Amino acid sequence: MEYHEAADFVFGLRRFRPKPGTESTARLLAHLEDPHADVDVVQIAGSNGKGSTARMLERTLREAGLSVGLYTSPHLEDLRERIRIDGRKIPRSAVCAFVDAIREYVTERGADGDSPTFFETMTAMALWQFGREDVDVAVCEVGIGGKFDATSVVDPVASAVTSVTLEHTGIIGDTEDAIARDKAHVAPDDQPLVTGVTGETLEAIRDVAGDVVTVGSADDSDETFEGEPDVNVAYGGRTNHTEAAIAIDADDWAVETQIPLPGRHQATNAGIAAVLARQVADVSSANLARGLRNAHWPGRFEVMDAEPLVVLDGAHNPGACRTLAETLSTYEYDELHVVFGAMHDKDHREMAAALPTPDTVVATEPTLERAEDRSVLATVFEDSGVSAVETADAVQDALERTLELADDGDCVLVTGSLFAVAEARSRWTSADVPKRIRNLADAQATLEGSSVPPGTVERLRDEGVHRVVKTTLQQRQATIVNDELLRLGGECASSPSHRDEDRVDAVLMGTHSQFRQLTDRLEEQPHGLGAVARTLRETLDLESGSADPTPATTAKPQPRFPWHDHTAVMGIVNITPDSFHDGGEYDTLEDAVARAEAMVEAGADVIDVGGESTRPGADPVPVADEIGRVVPVVERIADLDALVSIDTRKAAVADAALEAGGDIINDVSGLEDPEMRFVAADHDAGLVIMHSIDAPVVPDREVKYDDVVEDVIDQLTERVLLAEKAGLERKQIVVDPGIGFGKSARESFEMLGRLEEFRALDCPVLVGHSQKSMFGHVGREAGDRTASTVAASALAADRGADIVRVHDVPENVAAVRTALAACDPDRFEWE
Repeated sequence: MEYHEAADFVFGLRRFRPKPGTESTARLLAHLEDPHADVDVVQIAGSNGKGSTARMLERTLREAGLSVGLYTSPHLEDLRERIRIDGRKIPRSAVCAFVDAIREYVTERGADGDSPTFFETMTAMALWQFGREDVDVAVCEVGIGGKFDATSVVDPVASAVTSVTLEHTGIIGDTEDAIARDKAHVAPDDQPLVTGVTGETLEAIRDVAGDVVTVGSADDSDETFEGEPDVNVAYGGRTNHTEAAIAIDADDWAVETQIPLPGRHQATNAGIAAVLARQVADVSSANLARGLRNAHWPGRFEVMDAEPLVVLDGAHNPGACRTLAETLSTYEYDELHVVFGAMHDKDHREMAAALPTPDTVVATEPTLERAEDRSVLATVFEDSGVSAVETADAVQDALERTLELADDGDCVLVTGSLFAVAEARSRWTSADVPKRIRNLADAQATLEGSSVPPGTVERLRDEGVHRVVKTTLQQRQATIVNDELLRLGGECASSPSHRDEDRVDAVLMGTHSQFRQLTDRLEEQPHGLGAVARTLRETLDLESGSADPTPATTAKPQPRFPWHDHTAVMGIVNITPDSFHDGGEYDTLEDAVARAEAMVEAGADVIDVGGESTRPGADPVPVADEIGRVVPVVERIADLDALVSIDTRKAAVADAALEAGGDIINDVSGLEDPEMRFVAADHDAGLVIMHSIDAPVVPDREVKYDDVVEDVIDQLTERVLLAEKAGLERKQIVVDPGIGFGKSARESFEMLGRLEEFRALDCPVLVGHSQKSMFGHVGREAGDRTASTVAASALAADRGADIVRVHDVPENVAAVRTALAACDPDRFEWE
């Protein structure tokens, strides 16, 4: 079964209306032999904030060393976002296996008029995957209510109700008390229910749940609690444009930290997550602080840029809009420009009234049948007193128009629904992947990997030998792109979908000229195709033939980083006793400095100084010890004719090394330390972000990839975006695919062979392959891998690597220069 077939089957169940009760979900799980029976589940209900709380809890439990499943809804771009294990989306192969296992059963139930619904099936898929992967804890966000929600098929070990407002009144009750009583049925048997609900509604929850832990601000206790809350949370306000300070205080524990979700309500959510974490695991205050700070949650008051201030928030009801308005009021800006797209079943007038009055509004429609007509939304805002109201049929077009209207000191806000936010967010996350097509086998593999139907694969593989790009498009975008490219003589193949709102994989094939004409035609079209054209131009470098505007008499500015004009060689200096290749060889100051000087003399562009090993089984090094190892070396070599990089996972070490004269941070953990990106931004340093599952490496850990290159690109996309939101530019953010970190030897070689595809991230690319165990599979034993390392460096340079990180500098400098001379002879001087 192809993935698009499996996804179509599951999405097709949306035709069945939601129904109360857990019986249907229980029967489906019984058909699967109750795979969730041994899974400890935490259930989180609430009108608003349950998704943020679930994410905070999941990240905190992972910080404590547990394997954690997370089930949330809705998704932003990809069905698989709803089900994650340790932060990674459920593989496509697992979705196919699940549908294979249930399709006959679901079809038979459908014939009897009792098919599981879409949400029931997704819930069963999540619990099936969590059981299959034997997670330690699964965190499940409740869909609607609590008593009759599909997730209530479990017996939770802990539960929460975050908040209660009027919602789904035709299903779970028409008063806040009735809704609270329904939600309170998620209460566990052996733990008190945790809640941020206050006032009379809290009493309704107590009537059902009995034992309750209240979380909130003691400042509000006179009005909202009988006495003070059990756990007090204090919101300290924003500490920067993306984070806020909070403090949580209970009788026998406390924590102070920052969270990447600004807003007073998020402090309460963090408090709820912290109490739940302590109920189910041995979680320290340090785990809580770091886990909460790492709990990034896309589309929930997400600050994408500062000039102008760009905020994406999926506020979808009046209560959420009021909370959004309160948080936005803590920012300074001149004019407010709103992109608004909402579902038709929402109270649009109350939502508009709850928001601060905009200076301009562009009303739009997410690509969804339930989306409200943009003209209706425009009328709502005109009636509310907004004088400048426009409409756009696509969210991407509405966003581009709004960015045109905004000055640097203004604010651009996208809100109304998570669906609108998702389509706007693609402006920052869309990654067109250029494909290296050397032969028919490559063309066939690319098409098959995009779930293109077999007949189309056979028809088009002979055409896929020019420029080939894999992208994702909305269905209506794919239809237009296909038609335009066919008219130009190119080809487009996409995975089929019967739903306009879904994004589909598309493979575009054509000559350089055909792509240039295609982007020209798309530029002025609606449906967000202007953004598609701009991304294609960047991916294929279609602007590279334009005239250089720099006058011949004006010297061009020198690039700040050496990899901007050639493949740079980064030499490794490990000041450690236990690194896998050179541990103990340079752990004195004089030896390390002499090693660095020899590398620079041999042609190294960057010296990478490390004070902690990431080999399998390596012990962590205390911060003070690591600083003591690396800073004296950095100080001594800072004046050499090469940049200095600090190889560390710890922000405090990076900060000290940059203060000592370093230029670049090389973070093999991929920003696991939440302060790291801000340290890089404060120093305006280069930042290498590596994709790693574990650092240090955990031997024999099996990680499942559908396509190792595309999966790594997908996961690095969010890491790069985090660095951007901290204030870094993509030209100073370097991505490292992480050869050997959570990848098999075969997968590591595949990434090396497909290195050009990482250009999709629009960042320089580093390859760290030196002396690694992968070369044992081509006959080179440990201690005898220099030749294979040199060969891989030449391949990496040929495939467009911007940096190769190596131990043996002279040999690899020669390899890189040879590869560059073959690719572009004119870069060297010839007699």
